[in-house]
Amino acid sequence: MICQSRSADGVGRGLKYVEALKTPLGLATACVEDDELTGFWFLGQKYYPAKTGNWIQKPDHPLFTRLKAWLEKYFAGLNPKHDFALNPQGTVFQKKVWAILSEIPYGKLTTYGTIAGRLAARQAPAAVSAQAVGGAVGHNPISLLIPCHRVVGADGSLTGYAGGIDKKAALLRLEGADLLLQGKQKV
Repeated sequence: MICQSRSADGVGRGLKYVEALKTPLGLATACVEDDELTGFWFLGQKYYPAKTGNWIQKPDHPLFTRLKAWLEKYFAGLNPKHDFALNPQGTVFQKKVWAILSEIPYGKLTTYGTIAGRLAARQAPAAVSAQAVGGAVGHNPISLLIPCHRVVGADGSLTGYAGGIDKKAALLRLEGADLLLQGKQKV
């Protein structure tokens, strides 16, 4: 059942609001729930949510306005900070991986293995595989803002990106990442 309570600004709580956004890399969909960004996917991206029938079009939602401003700055080559909450939905493990993704600096790269090592160090002595990290990275529901595009293969290759390798390469070029040193920058 969908909660229909309303906040002081008239925006419903527990409802999922959606907006199609134009970016230089094509159309994207953003989803907001309880005044938090819960999704940002490029059109045709893998792992787009299957159940979207109850999502409500609300292009005037205040968070979409702030997201559009963030996107304009980002695609202008700036490193903007967002002034809204992110709330990706996933497993405990996925959320741990996404938290590490959020620590990767603008224009820098890291590897799946490096993230696995950081996770293992935080939950020692449990080992974490790079493949498990890759699965969590691939299911990141908030592209760009949780920067999964900054993760490369152990050999520096641009492996995997749910939005497409072409978009991953474009985002890294926009950020000025040194693609010749891809795997050598371990953040």
